[in-house]
Amino acid sequence: MAETADETLKVEITGSLALVTLARPKALNALTQHMRTKLSERLWAAARDPQVYAVAIQSESPRAFSSGSDVREVIGLARAEMAAGLKTFADEYSLNWQCECFSKPTVPLINGMVMGGGVGISQYGTHRVAGEGYSFAMPETLIGLFPDVGVCHVFARLPDHVGIYLGLTGRSIGRADAYALGLVTHCIDQAEFEAIKAALADTWPVDTVLDERHKDPGEGALLPYRELIDRCFSAPSVEEIVARLEAVQGVHRDWAGELVANLRHRSPLALKVTHRHIRDSKARDLRETLRADYRIATRFLEANGDFYEGVRAALIDKDGAPRWTPARLEDVTDAMVAAYFAPLGVRDLALPTREEMQKARA
Repeated sequence: MAETADETLKVEITGSLALVTLARPKALNALTQHMRTKLSERLWAAARDPQVYAVAIQSESPRAFSSGSDVREVIGLARAEMAAGLKTFADEYSLNWQCECFSKPTVPLINGMVMGGGVGISQYGTHRVAGEGYSFAMPETLIGLFPDVGVCHVFARLPDHVGIYLGLTGRSIGRADAYALGLVTHCIDQAEFEAIKAALADTWPVDTVLDERHKDPGEGALLPYRELIDRCFSAPSVEEIVARLEAVQGVHRDWAGELVANLRHRSPLALKVTHRHIRDSKARDLRETLRADYRIATRFLEANGDFYEGVRAALIDKDGAPRWTPARLEDVTDAMVAAYFAPLGVRDLALPTREEMQKARA
């Protein structure tokens, strides 16, 4: 029997808390179209319910908050009917914007991995709590896609070009680095999550509840490499980033070499699109970034190219041997990349303004 939204995303009201539970543990809470639709409906309901003070989002999986969107579902829908595949992206980005415009405290309780679409439903609220097992990554270039769900708006504003590093390499970071970068607001061990929910259900002020439980996570693993990341990933092109990494000598030579191997395994087209998108997003707000996401995602889906091949190699056949087109960075031209950013005309994603979203909750 197919999973239903009620089975995979559960919502209960406890006192003044609306508690959302991602409950698809076998798939590491990969978000389906049903799950996103139900979450959107429940957020609108919570915004309009005067008894709801805050929303918390948790996971049933001990391994993951969410591994991202179910890209196999997206590919399957697109192969059957392109409009259905495109709708999954439109609905996802609309949900990300809804999370940003939500007017009440939101407290994702994140332990385990959070990637892709999971970042999209947790990054834009008022608070973000990282448990001891927290791990953040946006690995989309490995499947021939790009970091979407508005995260390029976030990446463009991280210091020392760490955002470009994270977006291109897809490497994961733990909670100490995430806290230092502002990706999470509090570091609180999972053992405290029940007490947090109980306090929010009793309408205790969210800042007090979280601040008194927060623990300094210490120095992040990225700190020794921040200067190197800044020097290499500030380059004006992906080819130059690779060249600077290849030129690294001394104690960080092996680490830089691993990054080169990492980048060479990823879609050259996706890398170049991602590089431009993060750089361009510095001049965009989140709403504009999500609209650009939809343009780019539409082109990747309609091209029937690297995105399909990346999902095949990583998630379907699992042979780890994608055949990218073009196969080399130097064969991806500026014109190819620019085509992914061109307006879609009447097909562009229509997102209400923040003011319109606020009025709609009434």
